[in-house]
Amino acid sequence: MNRMEQIGILLTGSLIIGAAGCSSSDKSGSEESSRPNIIFIMADDLGYGDVSCYNPDSKIQTPNMDLMASQGKIFLDAHTPSAVCTPTRYGVLTGRYPWRSELKQGVLWGYSAPLITPERLTIASMLKQADYNTAVVGKWHLGLDWSFTVEDESLKNAKDYVKVGNSVDFNQPFSGGPLDLGFDYFYGMAASWDMPPYVWLENDKACVLPTEITKEMGRKGHASPGMKPEHALPELTKKSVELIHQYSNQDSPFFLYFPLPSPHDPIAPNDEFIGTSEAGEYGDFVVETDWVLGQIIQALDEAGISENTLLIFTSDNGPERHMIKRKTEYNHYSSGILKGCKRDNWEGGHRVPFLAKWPGKIEAGSKSHEVISLVDMIATFSDIAKTTIPQKYAEDSYSILSELNGTNNDSPIREATIHASSSGRFAIRKGDWKLMMHLGSGGNKYELTDSSEIQLFNLKDDLSEEYNLHKENPQIVNELKALLEKYIVEGRSTPGPDLQNDTAGKWPQIEWINNK
Repeated sequence: MNRMEQIGILLTGSLIIGAAGCSSSDKSGSEESSRPNIIFIMADDLGYGDVSCYNPDSKIQTPNMDLMASQGKIFLDAHTPSAVCTPTRYGVLTGRYPWRSELKQGVLWGYSAPLITPERLTIASMLKQADYNTAVVGKWHLGLDWSFTVEDESLKNAKDYVKVGNSVDFNQPFSGGPLDLGFDYFYGMAASWDMPPYVWLENDKACVLPTEITKEMGRKGHASPGMKPEHALPELTKKSVELIHQYSNQDSPFFLYFPLPSPHDPIAPNDEFIGTSEAGEYGDFVVETDWVLGQIIQALDEAGISENTLLIFTSDNGPERHMIKRKTEYNHYSSGILKGCKRDNWEGGHRVPFLAKWPGKIEAGSKSHEVISLVDMIATFSDIAKTTIPQKYAEDSYSILSELNGTNNDSPIREATIHASSSGRFAIRKGDWKLMMHLGSGGNKYELTDSSEIQLFNLKDDLSEEYNLHKENPQIVNELKALLEKYIVEGRSTPGPDLQNDTAGKWPQIEWINNK
């Protein structure tokens, strides 16, 4: 038996035993079953081609993701609202396309001000109305109002992180974070684990004050003593498992938002995972990410609440561009058959793994080809919790509950879906057709053979986006362009009264609307 086979047994064996033994003690009375627990796990930069149940040619085995697919539903056409971190997180929690916010391109940093305004409805504040306990464990990356010792607004977005860190009073609580947006509890980090400050945060304070300056995590900045990048996954997993057991003993259901910092840089698998893939340290880090999912599944089984828990696992965008090097070194391509990667409007930038497990509600081993977006989560969870969302919120969120439980009558859930690259360039998908309103990927720089400012692909026939058909189909181009303009100008893509985008009319990305 080789080491990969041994690891497979190590990671899956206990889960199978736990699943076999939990049914008799499962806490799923009729009243509680109507309001299930909800766990939403979101990996960071995990590619469509990294997961073995999505890519049979993957050099990485992900037994717990595969197990979840066999016990639930695998979505083959799921998308993030952005091809980068911060805006996707905004879209997930608010059900609003992130480019409607003040952030038109790029991401926030560890010291950036909050992106979600306090009056905006979030998944957490919505579920609080249904008496859910709410917690977030992991990577926040949506901005925090730190206590600065000097009055200088420019510090919040400055790139001299040591200077900025020197201007923060870490003894003081921050505001504008999870506790102000409907979460009862927060444990994690301010942003990506390669962005200072490198400190664990709990609720509204730093757990241990940063007294060191390090570059080991990535960008040079302040850190708590002894912080190492490989600490992240074990620490966050331990905290999430503790919360699952704590909440399982309470009468109210719970929502756990678990945004992982992996397999995003810094790539730092722990020793026991080194060599467990055939795709180098990155592949090993994906295996450790899969282990995290296994620990959550096992905790649900041990707590006796698997049957009454909706578990979702996905990613915040496509894989990082160092995947190109891995294709040469290991013959592993993190985007699979998709074109592009993180930052791009090509499919590799925003089509992501999406697995859902809910025993008795989601058919085991089922598949969905429905186009869904991560902005759909708030409407879906509202449907499940039986709450009502005011029309001024969740402007782009459609409930996918019927697709989860198999009652959808084959009609499209969403009329169309907007994608956005790291530079804020737009693409729109309706049915099999996808229109990109820009040259190239809209994100990373590539050598291009097509100099067209408009790209049109039929994804049913050309999932790898090799053939630009815009010249042959001007009527489809015009139809999709008009629909994209409508969604932007009206401030929403769901039915309802027109709404206002933040800082409307100041976007260079939509000059084609103003100058047409």
